[in-house]
Amino acid sequence: MDTRVVALLPDWIVPIHPRGEVLKHHALVLHGETISAVLPQEKLAETFPEAERKPLPGRVLLPGLINAHAHSAMALLRGLADDLPLMRWLEDHIWPAEQACVGPDYVRAGTELAIAEMLLGGTTCFNDNYFFPDVAAGTAIRAGMRAVVGLPIIGMPTAWATTEDEYFSRGLGVHQDLLSEPLVTTAFAPHAPYTVGDSAFRRIRELAEELDIPVHLHLLETAEEIDTSHQQHRCHPIDRLDRLDLFNDRLLAVHMTQLEPRDMDRAARAGIHVLHCPASNLKLASGMCPVAALVERGVNVCIGTDGAASNNTLDMFAEMRLAALLAKGLSGNPEAVPAEDALAMATLNAARALGLDEQIGSLEAGKQADVIAVELDRIETLPVHHVISQLVYATGRHQVTDVWVAGQPLVSDGQLQTLDAARIRADASAWQRRLETIDRQHANKSVP
Repeated sequence: MDTRVVALLPDWIVPIHPRGEVLKHHALVLHGETISAVLPQEKLAETFPEAERKPLPGRVLLPGLINAHAHSAMALLRGLADDLPLMRWLEDHIWPAEQACVGPDYVRAGTELAIAEMLLGGTTCFNDNYFFPDVAAGTAIRAGMRAVVGLPIIGMPTAWATTEDEYFSRGLGVHQDLLSEPLVTTAFAPHAPYTVGDSAFRRIRELAEELDIPVHLHLLETAEEIDTSHQQHRCHPIDRLDRLDLFNDRLLAVHMTQLEPRDMDRAARAGIHVLHCPASNLKLASGMCPVAALVERGVNVCIGTDGAASNNTLDMFAEMRLAALLAKGLSGNPEAVPAEDALAMATLNAARALGLDEQIGSLEAGKQADVIAVELDRIETLPVHHVISQLVYATGRHQVTDVWVAGQPLVSDGQLQTLDAARIRADASAWQRRLETIDRQHANKSVP
């Protein structure tokens, strides 16, 4: 383990806490995997004389971005089928491809591709929801990236498990194997109310309490979901989850595009966390999450990309900007979700939802050194009147130059340090050929 003391010397530091603060000419001191101090650069010599100095002119340091909802392995399905209605997209393209391909090799290659993309774009932690979480966890660990891996539960056979008992036994095995792993934790990941039965939800509630982990669930993504719930369970999805004691502060509710005012009030009282995926919701025409109204009620809102199959990127800078702009447009209020709130949604709010806010999400002494450096002295972000506004409204992910996770450099001067980019490209090309063949074969079978 690297235990050197390193002082990062940028032009600005955005610590996230306190909200909206920007520090000029400060140093961020890293000691091994943790942050030792944030202090004025002129005090560095007397306080940390042993520190190795790393000048970062023209750059701002901020906590690594946290992708609150991702299906990482689906990066291999990026662009396979676009501009289609949700069910045609799923039934005619995505599900047939997954049925033919999902397995350990697919998940390893897809997750590695996603991790490379996320690291280069300043994301240092992702909340994953996919099959073979053991493989996703191992891939993240080898890359040195932080992750929360979902333990999938769905009411149908898949390549990962065929029965409810097998989903739970395999998931619990993954959780047990990761207990001593500092970079990867777990969450239960039931797919959605319309694909998970009451018995499974009851087991999830009991085990989530026992293991003290979150529950990561797609919820109120489409209007059809509500109709289906009334047909199958004679109640609204929120009423059902409430009856099952799952509508509480462990719940990470993804999408939430179909909210009425009373639903938002209940969400605030229950303390749930909303994982907002603006690009994916827009692309699939699922609806729009009323973020401004949720924030007004005190609901903790975070930002995720969803999978690259429905986004088509894992770009958290683009997602932050879109989240802020959509909130303004939807609410009719230009003051809704200001830049500092959007940035918090991608950092400290997400850490809080994942139960990691004591470790990451802000640049404070004692926290893990998950840090990114972003170049702001480029043509497209000059002049820098307001640093946080530039980060949210003007900055692109290509401006990320350096990334550290637990103090280890994973990207230096824009280059991956722990992943083989050439091999990742070769794997992606090989899977592209295979997936395109499968998609063509399925299309030919579908023609009368």
